[in-house]
Amino acid sequence: MIIFISGTINAGKSTISELISARIENTAHIEVDLLRRFIKNIPLEIAAPISRENTISVASNLIKRKFNVIIDYLLSKNEAKEMIDQLKDLDNEIYFFTLSPSLENVLTTRGGDLQELDEDQKDRIRYHYSIGINNPGIGIVINSTKQTPEETADEIASHIKEKHILDITNI
Repeated sequence: MIIFISGTINAGKSTISELISARIENTAHIEVDLLRRFIKNIPLEIAAPISRENTISVASNLIKRKFNVIIDYLLSKNEAKEMIDQLKDLDNEIYFFTLSPSLENVLTTRGGDLQELDEDQKDRIRYHYSIGINNPGIGIVINSTKQTPEETADEIASHIKEKHILDITNI
């Protein structure tokens, strides 16, 4: 299966993806931001499509080797559709989740590294919320404001267990 975990900066994508990959046997976690580090000195508008292409290559490689794959990255509906179109022929169940804590919550210091958000990051988060990236109109949106990471991972695992597979004909 392929599991997408989307959400803005500081929504908990990496933490949740790690928790889920530890729960599901034979699962690889692709943190797209780590692939972005290969081209960190290139402007985001050029680097982001390259990072998505690299993600497709890595995911395809893992899927061919019979791994489940979790992809964590901030995706708009159009970007998600583009990636799903490239992966759908690999004959896997596809799940799509967007983490959508409240704006106030996501602007606070969260996560394992507890790094303070700088003003540029906060501005990007506000922008993402203003354009609706926290509710992209695809898959399942999870308001994780009052959940622990473990509770959010449990909710996602429940959706997977109940086979809430993404209907790729409607995106």
